[in-house]
Amino acid sequence: MSQPPRKPTLWESMLPILIAAAIICVGIVRYRDQAPVPILLMLSCIAPAALAIRLGFTWREVEAGIIKGMTLSLQAAVILLVVGTTIGAWAACGTVAAMIKYGLLVLTPSFFLPAASVICAVVALAIGSSWTTAATVGVALMGIGGALGLPAPITAGAVISGAYFGDKMSPLSDTTNLAPGIAGAKLFEHIAAMFYTTVPAFVIALVLYTLIGLFGAGDTASYDPQQVNTLRAALEQGQHLSPWLLLPPVLVIALALLRVPAIPALLAASGIGLVFAGLFQEAELGALLKALYSGHVSSTGNAGVDDLLSRGGMASMLDTIALVLCATAFGGVMEKAGFIQVILEALLTKVRSVAGLITTTVASTVGVNFLLAEQYLAIVLPGRMYRDTFPRFGLQPRMLSRTLEDGGTVTSALCPWNSCGAFMASTLGVATFTYAPWAFVNYLIPLIAITYAWTNTFILRQEAAPPEDAPAATEG
Repeated sequence: MSQPPRKPTLWESMLPILIAAAIICVGIVRYRDQAPVPILLMLSCIAPAALAIRLGFTWREVEAGIIKGMTLSLQAAVILLVVGTTIGAWAACGTVAAMIKYGLLVLTPSFFLPAASVICAVVALAIGSSWTTAATVGVALMGIGGALGLPAPITAGAVISGAYFGDKMSPLSDTTNLAPGIAGAKLFEHIAAMFYTTVPAFVIALVLYTLIGLFGAGDTASYDPQQVNTLRAALEQGQHLSPWLLLPPVLVIALALLRVPAIPALLAASGIGLVFAGLFQEAELGALLKALYSGHVSSTGNAGVDDLLSRGGMASMLDTIALVLCATAFGGVMEKAGFIQVILEALLTKVRSVAGLITTTVASTVGVNFLLAEQYLAIVLPGRMYRDTFPRFGLQPRMLSRTLEDGGTVTSALCPWNSCGAFMASTLGVATFTYAPWAFVNYLIPLIAITYAWTNTFILRQEAAPPEDAPAATEG
């Protein structure tokens, strides 16, 4: 008769994480684009699987753990596919271009920094991507800021703050869909929960950027509006833009307020986008169906604008879905072998309060961002670890999803070797540690989250009492 698997030690539980960190960091630093993160994650699954078999698990049990882990991300994967079609429809009908065009109207010399942050927030909210926002509008704003005489690190900080605010609050964002999928929360309830931490951080950042613009740096007399006019003119090349094209995002917001589930709400937004593409852009149905899968292809003649507007489609989400599936497979093996439970027990030995739990979760997401150098892992791994613990402290699932984003999503841009930090630095031409002090939103959000925890403010608790065997939680 075979012996049951033994419980791993803390060292054995930490070893797969250390090996994964080494694989991912070496892959990203040494091979860069030649080493796709999903492949690195697949290789990282070998160590926990081998250790699990060494502990006494069979391959069938390890495989079952992998499949169980991956099933947690299936709902998020479906939403991501729908999000891809929505972005493709919005790009094809002109909604994305219209939001950028009308966002540029608020740009004024005296308030360039807060205006730049707002513009990036609007664009990222519309398209659900901080990377695309930074690589297109962000690059243009860096040039405008330079003409204005503003230091590049400050402008980059404003761009990144706005881009991550919009990305974090957009129902089209992959991380915004991933976090509630991992935590077991609903998408729009998750977004509503993030208002408490994300909106105050953005307001504080706008105040700081305004003060910097008025008193700190820059020569507004050197402002050249021709750069903005050139960008606005290029947006109108090949597309008829109208305020009516702002209706699709308004529809999504309205449906969110009515608590319509994410998938039907986004499908409705895709549908109205297709209708508008026919009405305003006279697009053919065949081309629109292709855009839903492959994404919209812009042909304005302006390379920067074409890069901005050529996006979306179901296929654009497949890399993200592959990454999520591989990450959750890693988490599934870790959980099946008991590694996560051992690490969790070690981390929670000194956690006696809700404040301690939230602080530990934020610290875990930041640690994963800096150790494993990947934003998605910073959401997936702590999400898997703390998924059952938050309810035991009487907290709603969206408290976990909010905390995962408060720490995992935004701090990824503050790490030079993280994929997000490396992307922002190379795209905007400013070193990560140079722009980091000015990316106010990215470190204000986790600080606000921890402050709320220790002051017992805006903590979303379950209506029902926690189980009798729950740890004794205190308020502070």
